[in-house]
Amino acid sequence: MNILPKMNATPVILALSLSLVSMTSILSAKPMHKPMKMPIAKAESVGMSTEVLSRIDEAMQEQIDAGLIRGGGATIVARRGKVVHFSTHGTMDVETKTGRAMERDALYIMASSAKPLIGVATLMLVDEGLISLTDPISKFIPEFANQKVVLQAKQAKGDGKKEWRKGTVDDKGKGKQWDKSKGMAKKDKGDVSAPHLVPVETPVTIHHLLTHTSGLTRGGIKFTKADSLATYVPKLAQAPLIFQPGTRWVYGNVGIHDVLPRIIEIISETPFHEFMQERVFNPLEMNNTYFHVPSDKESKLIMREAYKSKGGGGLISAAEDFLHFEQMLLNGGELFGHRLLSPETVKMMGTNQVGNLFATSGKGAKAQKGMGFGYAVAVTLDPITAANSRAIGAFGWGGAAGTVSWTDPENELVGVLMLQSHGNGNFEKMVREAIID
Repeated sequence: MNILPKMNATPVILALSLSLVSMTSILSAKPMHKPMKMPIAKAESVGMSTEVLSRIDEAMQEQIDAGLIRGGGATIVARRGKVVHFSTHGTMDVETKTGRAMERDALYIMASSAKPLIGVATLMLVDEGLISLTDPISKFIPEFANQKVVLQAKQAKGDGKKEWRKGTVDDKGKGKQWDKSKGMAKKDKGDVSAPHLVPVETPVTIHHLLTHTSGLTRGGIKFTKADSLATYVPKLAQAPLIFQPGTRWVYGNVGIHDVLPRIIEIISETPFHEFMQERVFNPLEMNNTYFHVPSDKESKLIMREAYKSKGGGGLISAAEDFLHFEQMLLNGGELFGHRLLSPETVKMMGTNQVGNLFATSGKGAKAQKGMGFGYAVAVTLDPITAANSRAIGAFGWGGAAGTVSWTDPENELVGVLMLQSHGNGNFEKMVREAIID
């Protein structure tokens, strides 16, 4: 006799099917790396979806297979102070074909991803009262006093008169011709006369350097093997500004990568690289971050030949190190018991400081609608217009080699993407979609 109660098999079958799907997802997901310092947590415990985060691995592999990402990379997501995703992808074969799997402590050329770190180092001196954002840079480097601004002349057609326009020299000091029909500068075709110089209306300040609104250029002045920051930076004062400070946003490297490091040296009485090591890298336990990679770590370089071809130098770092940096910012300037910045200064860093100059700076200038610019970082003002899958107030920056990291205070989240090529597997989009609470 059948003494079992009659049951509707449909819910049971459905439940078993869902369990199998869930189990398949878990089994197919790559094992997550365990961070060396920061705590790890199940995604759901901090309001994120494990299933959605697992798609990052799939998307990255698809782009690697399609040749959109050379070699491989690393991705990290942390929310509410806990790491919920840490994966490596592909191989370290950007330049070679050894088949060596991507390593968690692989070293990446950071390029402009160094800018936020230099920005933090500068703001540390501001917090300590040693410099002010309104200080003219000539206060520290007298050669920059009494700078001039270039107005480029174009021989007008027909009447032989000259028209003078502001800022028609690009940020590398190359001549440009004014195109009245488009209201913007275009490449010099040979009919531009000698530049006309006028006095600077507002001296270049620390604020201008941190926001790319200084007008400074290298003006063709090259850094030689015999140069140091102490000998090179004063020479840069010979180049006229390409616009009146504070009137435009033009992306460049000279202000943040050259002039600010020299000012840091002068104020701290410490060589720039030593200051960064002692005051930034060591407290944040950025143990795989270097300006000059030690010989015993060169095998960790993904682009070893590219690094050597430039004679070394330039920031080199690892994914987990930048996780620490971004988490420090999310924490309001503190990590691992070390405070680098005050919460007020971090908030100022991640607040738009340039009005609409960044969003309207023109094609090819790295600007983006819906965005503002803080101190050495871009700031999301309108996520829909910016279409970057970040929340209002999220801030960060990236490097030309393919590295990107950001801090998202509204969602209590940080993200790190390390590549040495373009292509991102929709990483930021999937991070945003993984937020469920």
